[in-house]
Amino acid sequence: MVTQPHTTAAAEGVLGRPAGATHGDAAYWARIRRIVDQAPPLTDHQRAVIRAAFHQPADQKERAA
Repeated sequence: MVTQPHTTAAAEGVLGRPAGATHGDAAYWARIRRIVDQAPPLTDHQRAVIRAAFHQPADQKERAA
């Protein structure tokens, strides 16, 4: 069943995904870009932690779950 995407205007400053937003919703992604642009850049240590989390061997991921 295919549904038509619909958009709902979200109030600025409200956390979370706007009601009815879809992955293809341009307003949703514009809001995400604004939030990301306001965030401070990651430090090298933060990047290393994120990289390590995504590159750990599969058996460690299974044990962690």
